[in-house]
Amino acid sequence: MKNRNDTIRTKVELRQRAERQLANTAPDMPVDPQDRSLHELQVHQIELEIQNEALREARGLAEQALERYAELFDFAPIAYFTLGDDGGIQQANFKGEQLLKLQRFTVDGRRFADFVAGEFRPVFDQFLEQVFAGIAARHCEIVLAAAGTSRWVTIEAIADRKNRTCLAAVIDITERKRNEQEVQLAATIYLALSEAIMVADADNRIVAINPAFSSLTGYSADEAIGQSTSLLKSGRQDQAFFQAMWHSLHQTGQWQGELWNRRKNGEEFLARLSISTVYGDSGQIVRRVAMSSDITEQRRAEEIIHRQANVDPLTGLPNRRLFLDRLQRAIGKSRRGHQKLALMFLDLDHFKDINDTLGHDVGDRLLEETTHRLMACIRETDTLARPGGDEFTLIMGELQDLNSIDRVAQAILRTMTAPFKLKDELCYISISIGIALYPDDADSVEDLLKNADQAMYAAKKLGRGRFCYFTPAMQEAAEIRLRLTNDLRHALADQQIWVAYQPIVDLATGEIRKAEALIRWEHPTRGRVNPAEFIPIAEDTGLITEIGSWVFHQVAEQVAVWRHRHSAQFQISINKSPAQFHNNSDKLGDWFEHLQRLGLPGGCIAVEITEGLLLDASNTVTEKLLAFKNAGMQTSLDDFGTGYSSLSYLKKYQIDFLKIDQAFVSGLTAHSTDMALCEAIIMLAHVLGIKVIAEGVETEVQRDLLMQAGCDYGQGYLFSKPVPAADFEKLFSSTRADGGPRFQQR
Repeated sequence: MKNRNDTIRTKVELRQRAERQLANTAPDMPVDPQDRSLHELQVHQIELEIQNEALREARGLAEQALERYAELFDFAPIAYFTLGDDGGIQQANFKGEQLLKLQRFTVDGRRFADFVAGEFRPVFDQFLEQVFAGIAARHCEIVLAAAGTSRWVTIEAIADRKNRTCLAAVIDITERKRNEQEVQLAATIYLALSEAIMVADADNRIVAINPAFSSLTGYSADEAIGQSTSLLKSGRQDQAFFQAMWHSLHQTGQWQGELWNRRKNGEEFLARLSISTVYGDSGQIVRRVAMSSDITEQRRAEEIIHRQANVDPLTGLPNRRLFLDRLQRAIGKSRRGHQKLALMFLDLDHFKDINDTLGHDVGDRLLEETTHRLMACIRETDTLARPGGDEFTLIMGELQDLNSIDRVAQAILRTMTAPFKLKDELCYISISIGIALYPDDADSVEDLLKNADQAMYAAKKLGRGRFCYFTPAMQEAAEIRLRLTNDLRHALADQQIWVAYQPIVDLATGEIRKAEALIRWEHPTRGRVNPAEFIPIAEDTGLITEIGSWVFHQVAEQVAVWRHRHSAQFQISINKSPAQFHNNSDKLGDWFEHLQRLGLPGGCIAVEITEGLLLDASNTVTEKLLAFKNAGMQTSLDDFGTGYSSLSYLKKYQIDFLKIDQAFVSGLTAHSTDMALCEAIIMLAHVLGIKVIAEGVETEVQRDLLMQAGCDYGQGYLFSKPVPAADFEKLFSSTRADGGPRFQQR
């Protein structure tokens, strides 16, 4: 639009316009002075009208401009404030009221400093002072606190020419400040982080490292930057490892794992590495960031912990925990592959004897040597484990040929026949093996373990040093044992248990001087249960202590009767299980007090023990044996000659009686080996001041030979089988002076 103000400013131009406009209405210039004056008045009138028109147009334009300015001010995308020289807010736009979270009519007149966070008010006051001190624009960054929120802002302001007001533009920079802080924090973390950071470009050249990287690798920034990312490569990982790594990076932009790196000094270390890719706007690779840490010691500690938790420290074999895990995995693999699996239970025969006689250190060396021999017999795919003690287990999976089970078992038996050189001594030890098959015998870990264990015990019962497969009959026997265990818990209360007595005859006079008390169980449905069946159950369950105490009280009361009726020196021997010696709940004081209440001396009772008990050097066993001695009770050593007794034990524990095992008596004939052994035992015992009792005497020939050898006492069916107390009474008058029985052999 043409600027009419220029026309108004110049009177010449106004005059010319007026003259032209008047000439159009009165073309002839007046000559008469009066007419000329009228002409001048008309020209001035036209000039005034032109001026008024121009003023009206200018006012309209000014009003339009002011309205447009107001709109621009009010709806500007940034906050605007007009501030007085006192800092008061004279005007604010919509963005400004949003920033202060107030409506404009409540903002006017308030000091802008009221909305500035306290610690930034001095900064704002100084800024405002500088704004009104000159015409140049000023700038500052402060924090506004309005309606409970804080916002970072940047303010740029310039005063008017009279320095009465200033226009301030306020921009919210909270997000920018947050980003700056995050960048600063990231930089701080980058420098302070204990993890080593390496940044590489798209060409896998190192562009940055942090101090932790230098500490970890020994490379300074000058040495590392510009080098290839393979700077730390150790060579331990093969090509396939790195192919998998780069495949993951190309596909996902990420990779994490463990690998061996090499420091500047050549030392290798295990690193946990995480790599992330940074992409540009168009998807191109900009950077790869690798974070790593040294986990060498951590892994070593983990391996130690894993080994302690899963590996037997003596043999290096998997322990019970790891064995069960391997077995579970093997069963799962066999199930998926529809294959068979064999589980062997291997138990060293009489290992405790080696341990007790030669010491635990020798026992440990035996277990180590056994491990080497077993490992030489098995396949590479088999798992040999030592769950504990002298037991080993063997998992044979993926069986294509079941004959391989027999071959391995036989190889194991053969290798165990060779002597072990332990502590400068040659020792022989056999092994019993039980075998159960999956899925033929069981389809679960628990059942397979149970069945292999039963098969192993069956191998021991068959004579040891052999292998035995699981059969359903073993399971049936185990179930019978379980039922017997349950029934035995009630047998004593239900009066199913009773005591039988077998006479021990003085061979020189034929008199019954002693008796052995033997426990019997009359089951309500099974009939009489063999002690060989229920005594081990009683020992395993701990019932032997309760039963043994009951038997003692029964025997004490019976011996009191027979001492009164027949002989003041009569003695009854009681078998005491090794389990009773090891069980601290067995209170011997109660036994001794019971004898005192009955008015009986300790000598009325003899305690029968086995040879194996003497090999136990524990304080508990020693203390109990000495307690019997101190109470006046005598000690009888049962089954002498079948174990590993040492003469020093006979002297140490002051044994009173040796009982020759019936295995020597049953084959007794003149000039036989058994006769020589019996004579040697009798002679040895007498030299040590010990009396001898021969067990299993069934014939007069055996009795006579024993008498000739000097044996003191005889016990066996020749004299009587074990009988109830009432029947035993009849035996006191059934012997002649020459020792011959007046009753039929029973």
